[in-house]
Amino acid sequence: MNEPSKRHDSAERHEAIDVSDFVYAATGARVRRLTMPDGTHWFPAVDVCKRLGHTNTQKALSDHVPEDHRENLETLTGGYGLSIPAGREWRRDLNVISLQGLILLVNACTKPACAPFKQWAAEVIETVQREGSYTLEEAEVQPTDPGAPVVYAMPDQVAEAIVRLEAHNLQLDEELANAQHESLALQKETLSLQKETVTLQRETLTLQREMLATQKATLAVQQAVVRAMERIADRLDALVLDRRAPGGRLTVLPTTESVLADWRHRLSVTEDVWTVAVVIAPVLVEQGELREPLEAIAARTGLSVHRVNECLRLLQKHACIRSQGAAAEDGAPVYVLNQS
Repeated sequence: MNEPSKRHDSAERHEAIDVSDFVYAATGARVRRLTMPDGTHWFPAVDVCKRLGHTNTQKALSDHVPEDHRENLETLTGGYGLSIPAGREWRRDLNVISLQGLILLVNACTKPACAPFKQWAAEVIETVQREGSYTLEEAEVQPTDPGAPVVYAMPDQVAEAIVRLEAHNLQLDEELANAQHESLALQKETLSLQKETVTLQRETLTLQREMLATQKATLAVQQAVVRAMERIADRLDALVLDRRAPGGRLTVLPTTESVLADWRHRLSVTEDVWTVAVVIAPVLVEQGELREPLEAIAARTGLSVHRVNECLRLLQKHACIRSQGAAAEDGAPVYVLNQS
């Protein structure tokens, strides 16, 4: 048989059991695989060690896999004239192992998931030792189409392991789908609550603005009421009733403020005149007349007696006050308001 035929037969023998199912039963995962032109399969050592629980890849290879069953990716692909697969995961210095190297790593693994594979491997060795070979059982019904490949039955231990792993994966997928569904429902509820919170915040802000506007309006009304009450109080102070004259006309007593305002209107007062006016106006309003000596007024204003007398004369000249005789005790003039 020529070399291509040998390689074809070798590939057929490797595919007697689907290598992906074989590795899945051994490791519990679909690890990456490189298939060479001669039909041999190689696997990244880091993938296999991760699935089997080997924490130190270099130590696992050194302890369990001979050198002729492990290779550098660049050296392996270069031997077949192939380029390195694309992608960052396929590095030039990546360690890869053959199918036999994978079997050796599985046999060295202590994970319970590898037990079916180990049992099957032991069965193969025992059968080869007893009968000299190990033949996979052919399927009961073989395809009849010309050129159709022959189908082989998978060992029960491997098949059971695959079924268990697939069932476990389906359960995990279902649990993941349920978790994702619950997470999505929770996200929707959270989004709904956030929308309700935003709406409530907007309504609260609107109410606060309305309350602020109401408070401003209330304050404006209160201020207007206060001003009105102040005006009423001022008018009441100015309209103190003394008596009702015959004919129904009311006589109104003046206030200090109204007197001073009238005097300021009557003449352009100086500072001295205004000082004297502020002292005598309350006395004239409250007592109806001014009987204080000039010296007393001078003492209260800080002005000289002469200057006080001049200021009083000026107020008398402009009809602010008028003289009403003299006091009997000291002869000082008595002044009263000059009301028209």
